[in-house]
Amino acid sequence: MSRRTIFRDLETLRDAGIRLRYNRKAESYSMAEPVPLNVGDLSIDEATALVTLANQMGDDRHVPFFTAAGLAARKLSGSLPRKTRDQLHEVADAVTIVPQGVANLNGKRKLFGELLEARRQRRVLRMEYASLTEWETISTKLRPYQLMYCRHSWYVVGRSSIHREVRTFKLARITELEILDEEYRLPRGFSLKRYLKNAWRIVPEGNKDLQVVIRFSPLVATNVAEVEWHPTQQLALQPDGSLLFEATVSGLNEISWWILGYADQAEVLRPARLRKLVGERAANMAKIYDR
Repeated sequence: MSRRTIFRDLETLRDAGIRLRYNRKAESYSMAEPVPLNVGDLSIDEATALVTLANQMGDDRHVPFFTAAGLAARKLSGSLPRKTRDQLHEVADAVTIVPQGVANLNGKRKLFGELLEARRQRRVLRMEYASLTEWETISTKLRPYQLMYCRHSWYVVGRSSIHREVRTFKLARITELEILDEEYRLPRGFSLKRYLKNAWRIVPEGNKDLQVVIRFSPLVATNVAEVEWHPTQQLALQPDGSLLFEATVSGLNEISWWILGYADQAEVLRPARLRKLVGERAANMAKIYDR
C-alpha cells in the first residue's frame, strides 16, 4: 500500500468522526477512543443492509450527494464489536449495486445545499434555469416543496412564479440560486404523490389520465412482465407468447420514449394519439438511417 493511500484512508476515518492517535515510537495510528454511537438493537441483517446501501450509494461516482450516508455507515460499523463488524463487511462486500446513467452534477453540490437550506427555512429562491421547454435560460422565483432523486438525477419540485404552477426542475440545469428574504408556506395537503398523479416518471401532463394499451412481442414479453414499471399496470400474457400491457398515465411523452426503447418489439394499440406519436418518432428515426 502506498503512503498516499494510507493518508487518504486516515482522512476518510477523520471525516467519519473517528479520532485517531499517532504513536511516534511505533510509527503507527490507532483509534483514540471508541466511537460514541448508540446502535440500539440493530440485528446483523439490519446493520448489513444499512452499511451496504450507504457505502455503495455514498460513492460520489455513483449517486451524488450521498457522501454523508457513506460516512454514517463507517461510524456505524466502527461502533460494532470486531467479530460483528468483520461478519458485516464480509456479507456487505458480497453485494454490489450498480446505478446506471447517473447525471454529471459536477459543481452542483453548493446548489443542492442551498435547496435544502431554503426548504428548511421555507424561503423563496431566485433561480436561473436552462430550460429545454422554453429553449432559453429563464429566471423565476421558486418555492421548493420536494427534492427527488429519480433514475438518473436529482430534481426539485416547487411552485414557479413565471409558470404560476408547481413544476419539476432538474438540478443539473440550474445555473444559479439565490435565497431571498421572502418566506412561503407549503400548500395544505401537498404531497409528491398527489402532484405526480399517474405520471409515467416525474412529469405529469394534462388534466385527464389516459388508458394505454401496448402489445409486446414474445421476444421481450417476459422481460417486460418481470418489472413493475408503473403502479397501475396490468399484464395479460397471450396464447402466442406476446404480452398486453395496460396502464393509466398522466401524459404521453414520457411513456412514448420508453416504448421506443423496445423498437419493433412493441406496438401501441391505444390511445390513437399515443400510437400516432410513437409512429411519427419511429418514422423520423428511420429517415435518419435511410440517408
